[in-house]
Amino acid sequence: MNAEGMPSRCGLRVLVVEDEAATRQELVRMLGESPDVAGVTEADGGEAAVRLLGSAAFDAVFLDITMPGLDGMALARVLGQLSGPPAIVFVTASEQHAVEAFGVGAADYLLKPVRAERLAEAVARAAAALPRSPAGPGAPPARAADELAVVRVETGRHTVFVRRDDIQFAAAHGDYVRLHTAGDSHLVRLSLAYLEEAWAPAGFVRAHRGYLVAIRWISDLWVSSSAGLVARTPAGDVPVSRRHARAVKERLFAHVRDAAQ
Repeated sequence: MNAEGMPSRCGLRVLVVEDEAATRQELVRMLGESPDVAGVTEADGGEAAVRLLGSAAFDAVFLDITMPGLDGMALARVLGQLSGPPAIVFVTASEQHAVEAFGVGAADYLLKPVRAERLAEAVARAAAALPRSPAGPGAPPARAADELAVVRVETGRHTVFVRRDDIQFAAAHGDYVRLHTAGDSHLVRLSLAYLEEAWAPAGFVRAHRGYLVAIRWISDLWVSSSAGLVARTPAGDVPVSRRHARAVKERLFAHVRDAAQ
């Protein structure tokens, strides 16, 4: 698709820079289906992208890192010198460049193969990184993050109110969920699936089929000889399954990036 004739502000004008044709075409297709994207232009490498920058303006650039010639990191530094630099989202197969990526101001860092829900989140992050009014055209829709901000726990003749922000992780117990805070735990009759959906905007992510963890409470990830990958929190260790490991790492990368800004 060509950048010429794109609507100017009804959505993001996106440039995809990727040397692998099949990967590039799939990313172009997925971005083209996003309601927050006005149009997508593609380039098969860094040099081609620089040539496009001379004749077209973009709001966001989704680019690979490992490319022949001008690689993704070098291109990101070129983009940063523009008078109105676009938001940068790296799309790569390796985690090893994440720290460097956020060091050059990346809005997000996606791992291949790209999942639709993570791509949607990256588009929203790119839109939020642009210097425009949050309520203006192209801004991501607001998401309600106050659902179950306080959980009511009935314990015999006592009622305890637990702030969601104090909950570090939640563990499934049959038809119940045990909520773990720094100094206590509380059993509530809720499903983990419901909490996963309700608390996603507040930074909770599924770490294991039986666990949710609050990203902001993770101090580090480590590999235990007995439990495999584990997320450490002050309230205790949370197992991270192979199925959910990538999502946890991506969210943790993003949280650390945001905290550093």
